[in-house]
Amino acid sequence: MIWPFLMIYISERLDSPLSVNASLVSLNSLSGLVSSLIAGPIIDRLGRKRVMVISLLTNALGFLLFSRAKALVSFALLMVVQGASNPLYRVGADAMIADLIPESKRIDAYSRMRLSNNLGVAIGPAIGGFLTSVSYTLAFYGAAGGLFLYGLFVALGAKETLPKLSPSLPSSTATADKGWGGYQAVFCDRRFLRFVLTLVLPQISAAILWVLLGVYTKNQFGIPEKLYGWIPVTNASMVVLFQLAVTAISRRYPPLFALAVGSLLYGLGVGSVAVGQGFWWFWLSMVIVTLGEMVLVPTSSTYVANLAPPDMRGRYMSLYSLTWVVASGIGPLAGGILNDAFGPLAIWIGGGAAGILAAALFLVETRQPTN
Repeated sequence: MIWPFLMIYISERLDSPLSVNASLVSLNSLSGLVSSLIAGPIIDRLGRKRVMVISLLTNALGFLLFSRAKALVSFALLMVVQGASNPLYRVGADAMIADLIPESKRIDAYSRMRLSNNLGVAIGPAIGGFLTSVSYTLAFYGAAGGLFLYGLFVALGAKETLPKLSPSLPSSTATADKGWGGYQAVFCDRRFLRFVLTLVLPQISAAILWVLLGVYTKNQFGIPEKLYGWIPVTNASMVVLFQLAVTAISRRYPPLFALAVGSLLYGLGVGSVAVGQGFWWFWLSMVIVTLGEMVLVPTSSTYVANLAPPDMRGRYMSLYSLTWVVASGIGPLAGGILNDAFGPLAIWIGGGAAGILAAALFLVETRQPTN
């Protein structure tokens, strides 16, 4: 309900250049970076459920306070709070799925989880576009209420899934805890690190699209919020309708090849915005990006879950979640700088190039050693 319109809201409240407003998203990502690193060891020791509930309720409070914010410092503080709490839920949920589902079925499980998530995302921007055209305060209250209710559902209905390892089995967590805050073993996994660094690039493309497209279409083409809201609705609706079918095709191919195809679609979709002239062209750009998303996201989640030892899934999922956190910090800020320095079209050329470069790197990775 909120994220597609948050940059519009901030831009209207603050009389600042786009690069300054976009830097708030970077601040959000920086706090998420720190939070994700802390979350991994906590989730591996204390469990998934508790951290997920804290994340949901904190986000609910943050949206309530957004409706009252008026100054740059207020938005900055709220972005820090939201950024710190957001990764906690994602890391916990991804680890919980890996706990529950055997390796051979994980790509289907992550696909179905995305389908479930996007049922809400399909409804949210349409409602949010309508509500924001009436009152942004009303939209913030609605989003906060939804997060609060879901937090209660998880607190009262979910069961903890943290694996209980046999005492006779060696614990990789015990070994990892000897250095680097419990991440030493993860950072020694070179294949995983190459994957994470490459995955940041298509996520940069996605972050640029999701954060800046609403502002771009309104400022350059006069597309209002209630009409623009149907573009993110298209993304969610496609996931709901076609995710399982796309997964059935993508799972036939090696994961790194599927990741290359998904990244290429990200690059082409974001880059196509540069030549767009109206609503339907931007809608088509979102369609292309969504096809890439349906290939890349379940494949990448499954790839990480299969690489991670059972007692280190929180740590692996923490670093995996950082790809979006880091990309959210780099992408919008880079897009704002490109806009201020070279003009609006440079945003989409740069974003498209990031996705295409990722596709090339994933193809190179298929030829690398497996360690």
